[in-house]
Amino acid sequence: MFMLYLASHNYLIKLEQLLKGFQLWSDTSPPVSALTSTAPFSCDVMAFEQWLQFIFIPKMTELVVQRQPLPTNMALAPMAEHVWQGMHYGDVLIAQLQQFDTLLSQR
Repeated sequence: MFMLYLASHNYLIKLEQLLKGFQLWSDTSPPVSALTSTAPFSCDVMAFEQWLQFIFIPKMTELVVQRQPLPTNMALAPMAEHVWQGMHYGDVLIAQLQQFDTLLSQR
């Protein structure tokens, strides 16, 4: 189980690095109201990369650090494909999320 947490932590770090490298990382937090959206990926109030930065990465990091149960059926790559297909950075980010989806779904 330790290896799963370690691998998940590494994927989260790499995802953050990629978002920053492609200038998709924001220095400004969305309004608090956006953080409480109930729409999938908060797509009604923020961009997918904002959801990754402000909701997904912090929540997953918290689960990893506290050794809480991790999702077993994660599917971020399809949303990434929908949002980033054809973008110059799309293939790299989509591949990263596909690998993370696979890691958590294979157990």
